[in-house]
Amino acid sequence: MVMDNPARKRIFVDQSRCLGCKTCELRCAVERSSISKSLPEAVQEQILPRPRVYVEWDGENSSPIQCRHCEDAPCLEICSTGAMQRDEKSGCVFVNGNKCISCWMCVMVCPYGVIAPAHEKHSADKCDQCFQMSQPYCVAACPTGALQEISLEDYLLQLKQKRESGLAWVDKDV
Repeated sequence: MVMDNPARKRIFVDQSRCLGCKTCELRCAVERSSISKSLPEAVQEQILPRPRVYVEWDGENSSPIQCRHCEDAPCLEICSTGAMQRDEKSGCVFVNGNKCISCWMCVMVCPYGVIAPAHEKHSADKCDQCFQMSQPYCVAACPTGALQEISLEDYLLQLKQKRESGLAWVDKDV
């Protein structure tokens, strides 16, 4: 992931701390529900809430996967309607559902496979890193601190410190 502003915060994963509990997925979906923002009510909504973070399991390890908000974002380049947009302040890529025509070109070109068609909304769905919030819901919900919202500089510093101290840190970002 290349960032033109290393002070911008992004979500990074300490894979050694991820339990695969999917709390991040659940919280993301519930908070993005269209009406209730409450689990018991959200599962009854006409349009079921969906997460924008996905916990993957490879048989040994689990890891949350979400949009990386690429500097050279293929989804931004391919979007013919301008539905894919970048927030200038945070650098986060988001979907303007009012402009989306459901062509799914963004889904096809995403190198990380984290943009999903939301047929019921006639729009694509993807992580926007909750750029309009004080903290991403997935980060706030993670019981082990596996998800962290930090700058690239701070991430690299943490990585260096963990390597020097001999602690394992999986060099993956989301």
